[in-house]
Amino acid sequence: MTYPVLQLFIAAPRGFCAGVDRAIRIVELAIEKHGPPVYVRHEIVHNRFVVDSLKAKGAVFVEELDEVPDGAPVVFSAHGVPKSVPTAAQDRGLDYLDATCPLVSKVHRQAERQVAAGRHIVFIGHAGHPEVIGTFGQVPAGTMTLVETVDDVAKMEVADPLNLSFLTQTTLSVDDTAEIVAALKRRFPAVEGPRGEDICYATSNRQAAVKAIAPRVDAMLVIGAPNSSNSLRLVEVAEREGVKAKLIQRAAELDWAFLDGVSTLGITAGASAPELLVRELVDRLSERFQVVEREVETTRENIAFKLPRGLDAAA
Repeated sequence: MTYPVLQLFIAAPRGFCAGVDRAIRIVELAIEKHGPPVYVRHEIVHNRFVVDSLKAKGAVFVEELDEVPDGAPVVFSAHGVPKSVPTAAQDRGLDYLDATCPLVSKVHRQAERQVAAGRHIVFIGHAGHPEVIGTFGQVPAGTMTLVETVDDVAKMEVADPLNLSFLTQTTLSVDDTAEIVAALKRRFPAVEGPRGEDICYATSNRQAAVKAIAPRVDAMLVIGAPNSSNSLRLVEVAEREGVKAKLIQRAAELDWAFLDGVSTLGITAGASAPELLVRELVDRLSERFQVVEREVETTRENIAFKLPRGLDAAA
């Protein structure tokens, strides 16, 4: 039997970013150091495969600190936590490790500085996302307002338009955020922005890779979790470029009907999806197609983040 040819255009960069890599390593090293169980507050990263793999090694995932037994080690997720969480851990004498991505921590420090300077912060992000909750928890209540859309900017009530600043979640759509920032600057010309880009390098790079592939393909598959902000944004970017796109967590979720009439397929993976899942998908596609792979590299990432003190020696 002759299989139809399917050309795959695989995005590079894709998959794990430095912050995700670091967070997973922190959990693994904590288990090596303390022995299981090691408790993790919230999913360490938004990927079921990664979470299940760490569970198998001895990680126990909980939503709140009060689920952690006295004396047990606990790790905070890569998305960051409100200040109240480490304070509560200290009060209970818990041995904790903070796996917050350093680029998220940078936004936390920016928020503190803006409030110390007397500015009200407009925070661009998605309501309910752990990163947003963590960032709001860095500053006193009432000093930050969340906006999700250009319409939100139009409806905002501001006490002092001359003392405003803005910050953003690190995993947003680059294009959507640019539109919201432009609307904010039009309405409040005095608003101050961060010196550098808050949207992280990995989010920006993965979106740029999708844009580079989109004109060459009939469809796009994004490997990632439905609660992963950066993965959802990759689907949106592809669709905005005029390509039908779908998010799947594992190759087993592939709906073959999605590939009807498709001879060129783009593949990428969100920043918390391991490369193993990309290879799993390619293998599954090979069951029904004669697969021809081509990697489309738009940039090369060589960023690595240091481990917390105490674990770097264990590494």
